Amino acid sequence: KQWYQRRVAITAGSSYIFDPNNIIPTKPDTIDEEPSSNLGDIESKTIPTKPYTTDEEPTSNLGDVESSTIPTKPDTTDGEPEQIQNTITDAPAIDNMYLEQPSQQWIREQFDKAYRLLGYKKTELRSWLTCPILKQQFYFKNIKTVFTALPKSGNSNWIEALLLADGGLKKSLGAKNVNKVHGKLSTMIRVSWWLKKMGREWIDSATREAFSFAVVRNPWTRLVSGYKDKIAEYDEPGTFKATQLTKDIRIKIVQEIRGVHNIKLYPTFEEFLLYLIKHKTTDNVHFRPQHEMLCIPQASYDYVIPLEYSNVMQKDVWKHITTSVSLMESYDGVSDPRQQSSALRAKDWFSKIKPEIIEQVYDLFRADFVLMNYSNFSDPNFPLPLHHTEL
Repeated sequence: KQWYQRRVAITAGSSYIFDPNNIIPTKPDTIDEEPSSNLGDIESKTIPTKPYTTDEEPTSNLGDVESSTIPTKPDTTDGEPEQIQNTITDAPAIDNMYLEQPSQQWIREQFDKAYRLLGYKKTELRSWLTCPILKQQFYFKNIKTVFTALPKSGNSNWIEALLLADGGLKKSLGAKNVNKVHGKLSTMIRVSWWLKKMGREWIDSATREAFSFAVVRNPWTRLVSGYKDKIAEYDEPGTFKATQLTKDIRIKIVQEIRGVHNIKLYPTFEEFLLYLIKHKTTDNVHFRPQHEMLCIPQASYDYVIPLEYSNVMQKDVWKHITTSVSLMESYDGVSDPRQQSSALRAKDWFSKIKPEIIEQVYDLFRADFVLMNYSNFSDPNFPLPLHHTEL
């Protein structure tokens, strides 16, 4: 049976759970406690590490859902999209209107809804030096551009293209070597490096005047990508060698969730999700909620791109910084995000996870879903933002 379709929208201070047949208003989202702030006189609150809660237990329509646990290794290990079966049945037809890129006005409105959910207040300040995670902020001096790199949201591809435009690279590294941008190549374009080299006054002034943008991604596909790339046992095109930090997480997952200490074992996808639930996500940037790494409200972005529309919306970025570079195509060469192997894989893997686990993971990343009104993995237009839907 099809797992129920749901998405959250925040309007007029109320949240709604959207069911294919009924719209059920629920109580507004609240935060259990006032989050602490290290931002001085900036009019904001830091993002709480606790999942968002309501005054009462949320309702559930999961009673008749059939589910099964994921096998020790995910079904597909060779990365071939045609072998990944879509297990969602009886779904509405795909609507190609969602292939049209969302407007920046719509995106700004969605971001406002997401950050109102978190209790943020708007500010006119524009300081990239006070971003929650400074190491994820990049400044390209020659093209006067600030880019917030969110791991597992296409940032390797974007950093390479921006290095080409800025003069830090002479030619493309190619898909197999694009991970090299996270080494020496990117060290000297981080805002933190500029801060040490040029001083606070210089980098603060330079970044305030720069063009700024960020790229975000559907949380479901991002989680699958993070697991496949950093935690899973097997390798395939686009999978990079895990760092010691992610290896440590892998070992901890097996030890805490399976109760076995063996450095040679690899956690299943379900065990990975249970670990995130247990620790209310993690400090590792590859699995951390995106809204915690965006520089909001400390600064405002000139442009925001859903990763699913990168190939279409990149032209607006290149036009602004007057360059002719372009992004690499998706690893599987498929242009429709709904048919790419990452989307098909996410549909397949999540359809095998227990509904109660899905609920808890969704709650951890709720604000990330609201950022772009992202579709659920059971939606035929997954993983696209539902920007044509009336809220």
